[in-house]
Amino acid sequence: MESTETTQVQEAPIHYNPNQLVTYKVINGDTVSYPTDKVVDLEWTLEKARRSEDKAKELQSTINRILDEMTEDSWYNPNTEAAEILNDLCTILQFSPVKTIEFTASISLTGSIEIPLSDYQDIDLSDYVFENLSIDSYTGTMDVNGWDIDSVDEC
Repeated sequence: MESTETTQVQEAPIHYNPNQLVTYKVINGDTVSYPTDKVVDLEWTLEKARRSEDKAKELQSTINRILDEMTEDSWYNPNTEAAEILNDLCTILQFSPVKTIEFTASISLTGSIEIPLSDYQDIDLSDYVFENLSIDSYTGTMDVNGWDIDSVDEC
């Protein structure tokens, strides 16, 4: 049996005005000020503060996991290899180190194009292929920085 979850959205009270101006107190060190902002701007400020608090808790949790490993039984153990510590750190930090390798490749391809017979005598096949061929990567881990066509021959 499939259960469905319903989220009840509370309607804004009739007297709610997101553009209403509100004056509030801000204490910054020894300085006290009383700025005036719209309710909607304060709502966004509060939302950003909630997100920042969540991120701070997440980062503190990560720091605590690292500190937990800094014991004699773990990373400070003389038998613990540096590679093991780095591997643990990568896991905790959700980091995957990569190495960039430059490469060259030779590609031979065949293809076909349809050209109107009236244009057949005037077309430069090499230029046409060069202008209309694209070589790219479909993955985010590889970039094609450039390519060139040495020759195009009609079969």
